[in-house]
Amino acid sequence: MELILRGRPVISGQASGVALVSTEPLSFWGGYDYQTGTIIDRRHALAGQCAAGRVLAVPFTRGSSTTTAVLLEAVKAGTAPAAIITTAPDSFFALASIVADEMYARPIPLVVLAEADFARLRTGQRVEVDEAGTVIVITL
Repeated sequence: MELILRGRPVISGQASGVALVSTEPLSFWGGYDYQTGTIIDRRHALAGQCAAGRVLAVPFTRGSSTTTAVLLEAVKAGTAPAAIITTAPDSFFALASIVADEMYARPIPLVVLAEADFARLRTGQRVEVDEAGTVIVITL
């Protein structure tokens, strides 16, 4: 079964991967290990999960601009999410992606979905993101 969701690309690009979804915001400062791609905030619902190469869906970031630095280090280390889906534009995610494109030619696609569409995402689904912000969800 395939579900097509129309989003808005903040940083356009193509990516695919298995979804890692949370309704809780995520702080990358102290919450994400850039060396492994693992979410290390023990209080977060995704604690212990690896986001490297996956499509990370979180409503927004929590915390400071350090999110940008941690995510940029993850891009450099090859442990960043393949794409990020949010419910509103997130300047920290966007800045990390723009700098990653400039420094490493590896931007992270960033797509904003309406809250109702975001609520349809589930961890474990296969997700594809395209340049136009379309999110294709494949449920096996």
